Amino acid sequence: MNKTAALVSILSTFAILGQAPYYPGPHQDWERRAPAAAGLDARLLEEAIAFAKASESKEPRDLALNHELSLGREPHGNAVGPFKPRGDMTGMVVRHGYLVAEWGEPERVDMTFSVTKSFLSTVVGLAYDRGMIADLNDPVRRYVATGEFDSPHNARITWDHLLRQTSDWEGTLWGKPDWADRPPEKQPLADYIRRPRTGPGDTYKYNDVRVNVLALAALHLWRRPLPRVLKEMVMDAIGSSNTWRWYGYENSWVNLDGVMVQSVSGGGHWGGGMWISARDQARFGLMTLRRGRWKDLQILSEKWVRMALTPTAAEPGYGFMNWFLNTGRRMVPAAEEASFAHLGAGSNVIYADPRHDLVVVARWIRRDAMAEFLKRVLAAVSAGGPTAIRPRADRRLVAQTNQR
Repeated sequence: MNKTAALVSILSTFAILGQAPYYPGPHQDWERRAPAAAGLDARLLEEAIAFAKASESKEPRDLALNHELSLGREPHGNAVGPFKPRGDMTGMVVRHGYLVAEWGEPERVDMTFSVTKSFLSTVVGLAYDRGMIADLNDPVRRYVATGEFDSPHNARITWDHLLRQTSDWEGTLWGKPDWADRPPEKQPLADYIRRPRTGPGDTYKYNDVRVNVLALAALHLWRRPLPRVLKEMVMDAIGSSNTWRWYGYENSWVNLDGVMVQSVSGGGHWGGGMWISARDQARFGLMTLRRGRWKDLQILSEKWVRMALTPTAAEPGYGFMNWFLNTGRRMVPAAEEASFAHLGAGSNVIYADPRHDLVVVARWIRRDAMAEFLKRVLAAVSAGGPTAIRPRADRRLVAQTNQR
């Protein structure tokens, strides 16, 4: 079943049942449902949670130390943003919008690493929906004339290339050369630095320098701090807490209209990025699951969500940053292709399953255990039988989806 069919199927079922879609209220106002009432087998769900707890990351909880032992060993690997120690292995299961299970420290604010990229692409989406970007295939240089896109290679880079991590942008930003991020282990560094550049769009390379270039471009586009844009247009709308923070680097300050503003980072590679609770992660996941909608507000357009979920030619398992797709069921073999996830180191996982109207958050779980954990949650859904309460789909959303 493809993404469109899966969404139409579940939303049409809800519409027939004639019940209003549920969204949690602000902050602590989140209605709970017992597993059985939400259509999950309680025993299997408990077993899945036990598996997640037993699969906690073995990396140091001191994330500054963990950086020094891992990415800090790269060229120019010194930290330039803040770190903080992490908490316990934490998770949440949300079905039909209701809170079914949570464990660990769901209100604790922790680093979320590359899940930050999903918040970054969201503020770019907000700009696109407001006509601030006419076409994602436009060269970024038409909008940002600060030097980062002046070279013959960089001048061809579009917003779509940056969003899909296929730009092969060349240069140095905030003291970090593009080649210093995850250089290949089996190629001499000098050869890698002198390598021929590929055309924008030709190759996929996960690279935080280039992600930070997108953050800087978005800052110049909005001419406002990106955390403020996110707060006013997304986080306040979905009822998140006021505990999250989005950091940049100690040297990532720019002068905007006579005011010094920090350009935030798109992850925690050298520190910084989004620091957020599992509760607020789940709210964001529910908003993306519901195709950018929250109650009566279309926060992100259906068109933007559809593009974010479109596979990248050079890497079919990736949409816009950081929407990881289940193309070919490679990410989560037990799930349908319509499922997707916002992923970051740690591991930090926000899994969204349109067919089952399901959001799962898992923090500090081993990456090699993620698929098995989600398989166990999905088994609990399959064995749970019919739900006692199912919300009605928004008919406008069903209509939008049918037009695809």
